[in-house]
Amino acid sequence: MDAVVESLLIDLLEWLAGGERPYEDVMSAWRTSCPKLPIWEEATDRALVALEKRNGKIVVVVTEQGLAHLRGPLYL
Repeated sequence: MDAVVESLLIDLLEWLAGGERPYEDVMSAWRTSCPKLPIWEEATDRALVALEKRNGKIVVVVTEQGLAHLRGPLYL
């Protein structure tokens, strides 16, 4: 299961790395109630993503830690 979670984390980070996304869009696409695939929760717990307020809206962005995670374990 760890490999599945890691693979989905990379998918999430790559999706977000293309530019900030509105929080509502991210929750619609990535939030799950499945306890075996807590991708959003894992990403936030590991500080790979962050919420920021921009132009009056909440957006989700990849953190420096998230970008390092995308580059691979040598950069963590």
